[in-house]
Amino acid sequence: MDEERNINIEDGSLEEEQNASQATENQSEEAAEEQAQVDENTPETDADNEQDEEKDPLDAALDEIAKLKDQLLRTIAEFENYKKRTLKEKAELILNGGEKTITAILPVLDDFERALADTHTDDPAAIKEGMDLIFKKFIKTLEGLGVKKIETQDQDFDVDYHEAIAMVPGMGDDKKGKVIDCVQTGYMLNDKVIRHAKVAVGQ
Repeated sequence: MDEERNINIEDGSLEEEQNASQATENQSEEAAEEQAQVDENTPETDADNEQDEEKDPLDAALDEIAKLKDQLLRTIAEFENYKKRTLKEKAELILNGGEKTITAILPVLDDFERALADTHTDDPAAIKEGMDLIFKKFIKTLEGLGVKKIETQDQDFDVDYHEAIAMVPGMGDDKKGKVIDCVQTGYMLNDKVIRHAKVAVGQ
């Protein structure tokens, strides 16, 4: 009897140990599940929040707007500077646009001064020759500046280049509508008429 009782006691103890072990395992599993749920519900860290903020489309759009605004302001400032510089250059051109012409003509003026200062001769032929040289130099200087004489000799009358100041009748059919005489020479500057030639035209 005593042996049976010991066996029963031992069996009871074994069952209690098994039940205790099973309870411990169940508690461990429940604790693990609770921890997993806690981890899922845990809020994100500051680093994660910062990363999300960097990726925020609104912030990216605002940054792009600020960048474009800065570029626009720079472009406007550059354009204003360009306008001021252009206006200044235009004003200087208006004031000093004839500088090249005057500089080119000054040597001809020097020749005139030397001719007038030369009192060593009263020979009309020598004086005429000197004036001829100065005149040719002056014409060459004007041509270098783009000034050309409008041809009128035996030319058909053309209102684009000529200004008729007289009509000459009785010159014959071959002279009708042609320039008979040039009263004042006309000139062109770079293919633009700056003074029409005043002419008499056959009628």
